[in-house]
Amino acid sequence: MAPEKLSEYERKRLENIKRNDEMLAALKIQSKAADLSAASKRQSRVEAKSYKLSPEKKAKPEKPIVLRRSLRTQGMPPDSNGLFDEYVDSVHKTLDSKGLRDDFVNCGDRTMKSSTQNKSSAANAIGPLSFEDACVKKKSYKPLVDTILRVARKAHFGDVEEECYTSFDHEMKPKVEVSVKEEELDEVKACKDENLSENCDFGSAIKYGFDGIKTCNEEDSSVRRDLCSCGLIKGVVKAEKSERESCLDLGSLTLKPENIARIMPGRIMVVKFFPSTDVRMVVAGSKAGNITFWNLNPQEEKDNGIYLYDTHSGPVSGIAIQQSCYSKIFTSCYDGLIRLMDIEKEVFDLVYRSEYSIYALSQQPNNMNTLYFSEGQGGLSIWDVRAGKTSNEYLLHDARINTVDFNFQNPNIMATSSTEGTACLWDLRSMDADKPKPLQMVQHKRAVHSAYFSPSGSSLVTTSFDDKVGIWSGVNFEDSTVIQHNNQTGRWISSFRAIWGWDDSYIFIGNMKRGVDVISPARRKTIMTVQSPDISAIPCRFDAHPDQIGMLAGATAGGQVYVWTLDKESAGE
Repeated sequence: MAPEKLSEYERKRLENIKRNDEMLAALKIQSKAADLSAASKRQSRVEAKSYKLSPEKKAKPEKPIVLRRSLRTQGMPPDSNGLFDEYVDSVHKTLDSKGLRDDFVNCGDRTMKSSTQNKSSAANAIGPLSFEDACVKKKSYKPLVDTILRVARKAHFGDVEEECYTSFDHEMKPKVEVSVKEEELDEVKACKDENLSENCDFGSAIKYGFDGIKTCNEEDSSVRRDLCSCGLIKGVVKAEKSERESCLDLGSLTLKPENIARIMPGRIMVVKFFPSTDVRMVVAGSKAGNITFWNLNPQEEKDNGIYLYDTHSGPVSGIAIQQSCYSKIFTSCYDGLIRLMDIEKEVFDLVYRSEYSIYALSQQPNNMNTLYFSEGQGGLSIWDVRAGKTSNEYLLHDARINTVDFNFQNPNIMATSSTEGTACLWDLRSMDADKPKPLQMVQHKRAVHSAYFSPSGSSLVTTSFDDKVGIWSGVNFEDSTVIQHNNQTGRWISSFRAIWGWDDSYIFIGNMKRGVDVISPARRKTIMTVQSPDISAIPCRFDAHPDQIGMLAGATAGGQVYVWTLDKESAGE
């Protein structure tokens, strides 16, 4: 095959290429370029090796460097007894400007500083704890002891000064005002005797009896005759009728500056009134395990009336004070201990010790011999004080029990609230030890923080984390009223727990705007909010004085307590 002929352009191109190659070969450019490339590579290798040379070792300092550690991280107590007043005032101004004044609160002449000290060894002691060892401020506790013993003597012996009794067996009628006739109360009391359970079975009363509430007015039921003959439902019906006329004028509730104090450091878990008209005293338990007594009217002018005791190593879950025995006060704690504060012996005695946490403590009205407390996840234990042992144990819920409450009209009926989202009613006389069945169960979508009977015993109020307050009444407590309420208190505030007032007319619960919401079961809504410019924190736990209408105590997560009273009471003073 003959080669193709090249065009004139291709021939000229090949000639130029040949001429350029000859010129480059004559200049020896390719060899010089190769030499320069090899030289640059060798230089880069030398520079790379120079960076890998180890640096010179620095000489060690003659004196070692000491790391600063605080006394808290070293596990040592603070080396200071407090701050100077000038410094405290400056801290107050700084915290006020930032809205963070929680560690220091000054309420009138009652000022207490929060403490960051470690728990004392006395609070961790397993055994009796004397008042002297438990007293935090090391102040004289004699005025408190004298006041309580004086009230106890007057309650049991009148004005005659005799030695206070020490028996648990003594029982006394409560002083709570209930709008029921005396003959009806006598009939109700007759049904409390367990010996009459055959003639008056309250198990059937719960099943059918609250039909009796409905049909006693209609007079068309045979159940009415059986139930009303034992006097059980009669008192309940009478109280329901009287709840329409409240004994309290909400507009007369007032909060005076002298009734505000920060009584303890940290969050208050439980607040109770001392159940006596002879002394105005508040008892509170904190998350740190402290028990505080606050006498609102101390006898000595120099005394602020606050007595702080370090009795537990964990959050206080319950305080039980009986009107039949003021000198014996029971306290429970998450650390699994139940202590008896014996005012006469001036000692916190150890009553019960458990390996599980105790989340609630309660007693039947006027029954000093038995303790009811929730233990562990859903357990309820009954402790016999006289025998010094557990009489019964039940598994009532699948999660912890938050509150235990008893029906005042029939103490054999008990209400429990649980984190599992339920509240249950129980008859103590017919509970099966293996599989106890509730008389009634109410449901919420989230944890139920409390369940309390109304003063008449005809209604139950529940507070749940699902932002609802439930009111249960009527036939078998099946008539429900749900009120929307913001119960999202967050991490740093104790959960809200709605309580009844002094009759069935009003329910009190805190809100997130530093006020107290008042709920009317009859109107099925929140009718007003009690507020005051003196309230600097959110009141979350409440108690209504059992003997003095209009006296309401609210406690906060910062250790403050607010006590509302009636205007006419302040005018009388």
